[in-house]
Amino acid sequence: MSALTSTDFNFPGQQSVYHGKVRDVYNLGDRLVMVATDRISAFDVILPEGIPYKGQVLNQIAAKFLDATADICPNWKLATPDPMVTVGVMCEGFPLEMIVRGYLCGSAWRAYKSGVREICGVKLPEGMKENQKFPEPIITPTTKAEIGEHDADISKEEILARGLATPEEYALLEQYTLALFRRGTEIAEKRGLILVDTKYEFGKHNGQIYLMDEIHTPDSSRYFYLEGYAERFAAGEPQKQLSKEFVREWLMDNGFQGKAGQTVPEMTPEIVKSISDRYIELYEHITGETFTAQADANPADRIAANVTAYLSK
Repeated sequence: MSALTSTDFNFPGQQSVYHGKVRDVYNLGDRLVMVATDRISAFDVILPEGIPYKGQVLNQIAAKFLDATADICPNWKLATPDPMVTVGVMCEGFPLEMIVRGYLCGSAWRAYKSGVREICGVKLPEGMKENQKFPEPIITPTTKAEIGEHDADISKEEILARGLATPEEYALLEQYTLALFRRGTEIAEKRGLILVDTKYEFGKHNGQIYLMDEIHTPDSSRYFYLEGYAERFAAGEPQKQLSKEFVREWLMDNGFQGKAGQTVPEMTPEIVKSISDRYIELYEHITGETFTAQADANPADRIAANVTAYLSK
């Protein structure tokens, strides 16, 4: 199957389209049609090669977790008329990403290793090691960047001072974030995984806060294998993980961190396939189901037919 890296649909009632880093969002006025493409980004840069089945994996995992957490807070999902598409209610998004971390790793570890002891206003204890579990999960929000810009860390105090959310709204965002992370952790543990960190996006619909976008996917989350975690941590060995971090590490090993003047290394067919295989592996681990690939020669035609049929009901 060829990767779907760009879309140009004209759905019934369509008013506009926004092409994000990974998703293309079609505005139908009261509803959104979100297409999870096979694009992949790292360091806020869209990489030159698409990853077959990535969009399907992300969309189907997100749909399952949206359904599995709907009792915690309302979410935007109405239907998934195609494996790569979610249709949902229109929300006015908060310009924030609510990042929650249960373990010290990734960018937080890189900052900690360099001497940083406070992230987004959260003070970190001395003497921590890479991949160590925090006493309690911490929330480290970022601003939501436009394409080509980098997300920026921001503290609760800065969010309130800039009016990005009211004190009441932010208290609810924190409450939802921690409750969703607890639920995701419980589900992951049943599947032999550790939900290490993740991000949530929220918006308002008819004055009520809704969970938006994706949830607990490998693009928005990091997972470790539960089996062997303690032994690897005690030995100071790298954790076996399912996330997009291995893509970032491959890029860094090849001299790319999204900085000016740097060039993305060649994404060979072998690299592309290995990334695709990782996404499918995570799908099967986190859902407990066998992945059924939609191997259409032209997925855009299938999406157009499925979404149009749904909207015309």
